Amino acid sequence: MNIDWSALGAVFVVALASVAVLASLFSFGVAGLSQREAAREAGASGSGQLAGAVTCFAVCAAIIGYGIYLIVA
Repeated sequence: MNIDWSALGAVFVVALASVAVLASLFSFGVAGLSQREAAREAGASGSGQLAGAVTCFAVCAAIIGYGIYLIVA
């Protein structure tokens, strides 16, 4: 049984990068929602923060959907 270590390493690096990107995007989305709440309490609209949070969550959902598509197909 031969193990292709370079392919295994490539999969590991891509998975690690994907996890880092997804976790960062999700945390930016949560931070945007938190900043929106702070802006609303201060009397501002906070629509910019909401737009950024929704964008981050939409990109997260798109990446997850693409990963599921790759697994199923």
